[in-house]
Amino acid sequence: MNVAVEQTAPAETAQQARARSRRRLACITGASAAAITLLAFTSYWLTTGRYLESTEDAYIRADWVALSPRVAGYVAKVEVDDDQPVTAGDVLVRLQDRDYQARLDQAQARVAEARAALAAAQASQQVAAERINQRKQAIVQAQAALHSAIAERQRSVLDMQRYRALVRDDGATVQRLESASAAASQAEAAVQGTQAALREQRSQLAMANAQATQADAELKQQEAALAHAQARQVLAGQDQHDTVIRAPLDGVVGQRRVRAGQYVVPGQPLLAVVPVQQAYVVANYKETQLAHMQPGQPVEIRVDTFAGQPLHGRVASFSPASGNVFALLPSDNATGNFTKIVQRFPVRILLDKPLDGPHVLPGMSVVTTVDTRPAEVADAH
Repeated sequence: MNVAVEQTAPAETAQQARARSRRRLACITGASAAAITLLAFTSYWLTTGRYLESTEDAYIRADWVALSPRVAGYVAKVEVDDDQPVTAGDVLVRLQDRDYQARLDQAQARVAEARAALAAAQASQQVAAERINQRKQAIVQAQAALHSAIAERQRSVLDMQRYRALVRDDGATVQRLESASAAASQAEAAVQGTQAALREQRSQLAMANAQATQADAELKQQEAALAHAQARQVLAGQDQHDTVIRAPLDGVVGQRRVRAGQYVVPGQPLLAVVPVQQAYVVANYKETQLAHMQPGQPVEIRVDTFAGQPLHGRVASFSPASGNVFALLPSDNATGNFTKIVQRFPVRILLDKPLDGPHVLPGMSVVTTVDTRPAEVADAH
């Protein structure tokens, strides 16, 4: 029996040795794997990980437009359905335009009337100008007649003086002197008549000038009336044109609340156009993550809907203030009980969407990771 025990003991010792060897090998292997993993993680952290800034507080956004009518009226027809893609310029809603077309026709008639009145005022102005020219010519003629009458008066006075001397010397008859005296009197009367005619012509010229001034005023009044009528025509045309509501940009119709036969008023929301092809990401990063962020840095975007299809983009811009500053009721930290809270700043990220990439929609939740490595470091890796 002692011999059997002695033979079994070496066998057990060999098995324990092999077990210890396996455990030692497993420990060495595990330690090596851990060291390699730690080394790989350290290398990744030093070269890449420490430059990556990530946040889950990010969403897809789009600058959608809510469309409202500029004029009141009944809806004649709704040209689009819910979730229908549209392009800029497509007709979305038509309002009944009978009243607005009638107002446009009335405004056009008033413009035609104002133009006719303006033409009449222009004709009156031309008549007044011709009347002034006529009076000026009449004044020239009256002045010439006055000069002639003065010259005739002077000649008659000299004749009378000469015949008076001849009568005194018995060189002429008294009858001849009386004829010369009568001619002098007639010449004096002619001078007075031509002076009166000249004064009359000057008075008529002043009247013609006043009429011309009145014609000018009427012309300006008619020009103002035409401008007013044309402005009303433009407004009527704009109102008639605004009965057709068109898409301001490419997008998809949403929030369609308008129906045919409905009465709408200016400013009433009818539907929205969402430019899904112009979607972007707004990521709210902590202020402690912004130290090395710059516009143009690459971003990896993982949409919750398409978790296995990462998208890529670029940092576009940073908000000029934190979200708390733009809040309706911003917090007031000037109190005795103050707790420091890390603020978040919205960062706009533009998508580099490939043609065959996933279709992202505004409102989807995403996870963004910004690579803040310097360009030379990123290129090296």
